[in-house]
Amino acid sequence: MTKKVYLAIDLGAESGRVMAGIWDGNTLGLEEIHRFANGPVQLADSMRWDVLRLWAEIQHGLGLAARKYGNSIVSVGADTWGVDYVLLDRKGELLGQPYHYRDARTNGWMEKAFRKVPRSEIFAQTGLQFMQLNTLYQLLALNNRSPNLLAQADCLLLMPDFLHWCLCGSKVVEFTNGTTTQCMNATRRNWAAPMLRKLGLPTGIFPKIVPPGTTLGQLRDSVATQTGLGKINVVAPPTHDTASAVAAVPTAHTGKTNWAYLSSGTWSLMGIEVSKAVLSKRTSELNITNEGGIDGTYRLLKNIMGLWLVQQCRKSFEAAGRKIDYGALARLAQKAPALRSIVSPNDPRFLSPVDMPTEIQNFCRETNQPVPESDGALARTAYESLALKYRQVLGWLEELGGSRIDVIHIVGGGSQNRLLNQFTADACQRPVMAGPVEATALGNLLVQVRSSGEISTLAQMREVVRASTQVETFEPKSGKAWDAAYERFCSLSQGS
Repeated sequence: MTKKVYLAIDLGAESGRVMAGIWDGNTLGLEEIHRFANGPVQLADSMRWDVLRLWAEIQHGLGLAARKYGNSIVSVGADTWGVDYVLLDRKGELLGQPYHYRDARTNGWMEKAFRKVPRSEIFAQTGLQFMQLNTLYQLLALNNRSPNLLAQADCLLLMPDFLHWCLCGSKVVEFTNGTTTQCMNATRRNWAAPMLRKLGLPTGIFPKIVPPGTTLGQLRDSVATQTGLGKINVVAPPTHDTASAVAAVPTAHTGKTNWAYLSSGTWSLMGIEVSKAVLSKRTSELNITNEGGIDGTYRLLKNIMGLWLVQQCRKSFEAAGRKIDYGALARLAQKAPALRSIVSPNDPRFLSPVDMPTEIQNFCRETNQPVPESDGALARTAYESLALKYRQVLGWLEELGGSRIDVIHIVGGGSQNRLLNQFTADACQRPVMAGPVEATALGNLLVQVRSSGEISTLAQMREVVRASTQVETFEPKSGKAWDAAYERFCSLSQGS
């Protein structure tokens, strides 16, 4: 058959890419067309996203794809992180420069929200874990700080939905990313309007919710002309990057709960795939979340601070004149003493620190542990602490899912970290299957392939992933030292 090409716009917290998926009827090959930097921009005392620059980079990447693949291109779709949004007025003008989820303006707004709507009621409505970066608290902070701006808003679009608006003019929110806002009802799967009204937020700004795989329209004339793509379709993939990544987990056990996924990157998102949101009191106590997945599923998962700990350590090392890549840092960590110092990765101090090594050292000092001093010791502390956190969350998922988890699938960029993969297998005493690295792009692209009628089921999508990629297995080694470390970890961890 003639090969067909699908395009994925994949934005992460550190970088963005335009990726091409080349479909031959059985496998999907990937090619990175254009990569560009991303990250927060300081504006006065706030952290923002430079969405206009990102859109310019995306258009450049689409133009490169058009010149290479021409009429073979079928469709395009975007995925990004969750929670952050753009506001448009009635004429389609952007209202303000979108905030970054780590901006400090949301400090204290969860507690203020609970005074109007109890925490238990918010969870019963939304099924979402409580994090101050959630869209709900961002909106409450905005309504307090700039009520006139919110009053002018006609439409709220999450980041990937905004990109789809840029591409084709659609004004909808795709389900998987919509569930990250803490503004959706997890049972009815629509906006939690009564709760939002109790909190004093306007409900008219929330647009229609659509499922992944929805064809949103064709490229705007201006975009089609500028990029040279012509009037191709714009298809909504699972627009939350983790939802796309989970869609591409290469398991042969779709529909069962005997496997867990760990989408590893700046954040680690560890969970299981379930048919409906789990809204029990115990789920709320553990602050585990229900986020939307493909085909109406939910991702019962825990957000863990992830490789952000290592990324920020590396940033500090470079600022001090010690330029070191991630591979070299992992090698230094491997040589450092084992299981000497442990931190709780989700401690709020690690969310947006001025200097990550100092915060790790302060945590160890305050908990009467040896203080890691070298670059390798700091990195090893981060890696081992993450592996122990994964073990803790694995136990919670088994409790909530009601069955033993036999294998952990690690996908995403972090799956390349062989040291952390082995630590995870050892700490959890489960086999770890690492890969694919490009799970997010694969999930995005395969939903587009399915939308065009080339394949029909989620199981078939995952079969394509297995045929198109390689997976490395890490078997657990002796866990006695990890058992002792886990006892220490539980005494230090606040369960956050």
